[in-house]
Amino acid sequence: MARRMGLMLLIVGLFVAGIGVYKFLQIRAAIAQGSSYSPPPETVTTIVAAEEEWPSTLSAIGSVSALQGVVVSADLAGVVRSISFNSGNQVKQGQVLVRLDTDQEQAQLAEANARRDLAKLNLERAEQLVERGVIAQAELDRLRAEARTAEASEQAIRATIGRKTIRAPFSGQLGIRQIDLGQRLNEGDPIVDLQALGSVYVDFALPQGEVSQLHRGAEVSVVAENGVEMKGKVTAINSLIDQATRNVAVQATFANPGARLKPGMFVDVKVDLGTAVRAVSLPASAINFAPYGNSVFVVEQVTDPKTKKAYKGVNQRFIKLGRERGDQVAVLSGIKPGDEVVTTGAFKLRPGAAVVVDNKLKPANEAAPNPADS
Repeated sequence: MARRMGLMLLIVGLFVAGIGVYKFLQIRAAIAQGSSYSPPPETVTTIVAAEEEWPSTLSAIGSVSALQGVVVSADLAGVVRSISFNSGNQVKQGQVLVRLDTDQEQAQLAEANARRDLAKLNLERAEQLVERGVIAQAELDRLRAEARTAEASEQAIRATIGRKTIRAPFSGQLGIRQIDLGQRLNEGDPIVDLQALGSVYVDFALPQGEVSQLHRGAEVSVVAENGVEMKGKVTAINSLIDQATRNVAVQATFANPGARLKPGMFVDVKVDLGTAVRAVSLPASAINFAPYGNSVFVVEQVTDPKTKKAYKGVNQRFIKLGRERGDQVAVLSGIKPGDEVVTTGAFKLRPGAAVVVDNKLKPANEAAPNPADS
């Protein structure tokens, strides 16, 4: 009985050992197969890097302002007696816009005229009496002073009446009227906007490091949201740097035929520095933008460190970027002309990954794109 039991245990042990050896060999084969496995190559599009001439430009966002622009306001308090303009009118310098009631001033003027005339008569009589020795010279001097005072008082009232006739300070286009007939205005109350739009300013700011390349007279182009494109010139560069932003204010002047640029409008500004640089041009889709550094993937012959076999793969290169234009980005370093750079599919790559190049459908790569849906 004991002998039979021992035989059974031996058989069971040999069976278990056989299964263990079989599983060990099976697992080792799977590990070997997994270590030799390589993922299928990724399909990408590429472009051969080429060096191009890039015009040296500076870009910014600008704001349009009128060459001359004011809010016409009441110089003195008074009641609106007449309005001589409509909203949106073109007016000439000196044209009457509004007249305020001057009945009280006209009465004061009549009184001042009477005092002036009386003072003149008294002065004339005194001059005759002095010649005959009837009155003293001092009396004549007093009457002369009274005559000048009366004349000055009359002129002051005339000036007050003139200030109640509000005229356009310069030629331009009026905005929306802000007063009504019979309305009482206080000193400084707004009447209407007036903007001279034959020429306009575009104000923008540039980082302090770029202003050294800028000079007065540099050509500036702007594009507004309504599609208006114009060219002008830099006419002023601020002598101070903003301590909060470290930017420098710049002002350019533009002719504005048809008043197509309106004060307050935002525009895209490009300043032509008149020079050009050579740089490798790549589509923006090829760039991996990252906080630790921008990079691209370059297609090269890669050697597998295990099998020592060469295959078409990619290596990652960190690059230094320059300016942008349309779909393109200038690469200043990290890439040389002739390198084959991945333009789409880079997000799924890693250094050493195998790739298949299929350039049937490439991403846009235009310096001045004109999308059909824009």
